[in-house]
Amino acid sequence: MTLIGKPGCHLCDDAREVIKKVCEETGAAWDEKDITADEALHSAYWEQIPVVLIDGEQHTFWKVDPDRLRRALVR
Repeated sequence: MTLIGKPGCHLCDDAREVIKKVCEETGAAWDEKDITADEALHSAYWEQIPVVLIDGEQHTFWKVDPDRLRRALVR
């Protein structure tokens, strides 16, 4: 799973906390990418951050629902 966000984004901070908790519960691995350091990500997602990708596919953006994320990870 990948969180796409940027520094100073309060929604990204909220998403990060949800992701950390759900990944601790499920054992899923995750990483984070900064749109300010990647032009392709910036072009694709700048209006939607934070964005969560699961297996390269967009799962959600703006607000991360922990229950929905958990269900997607345990499939």
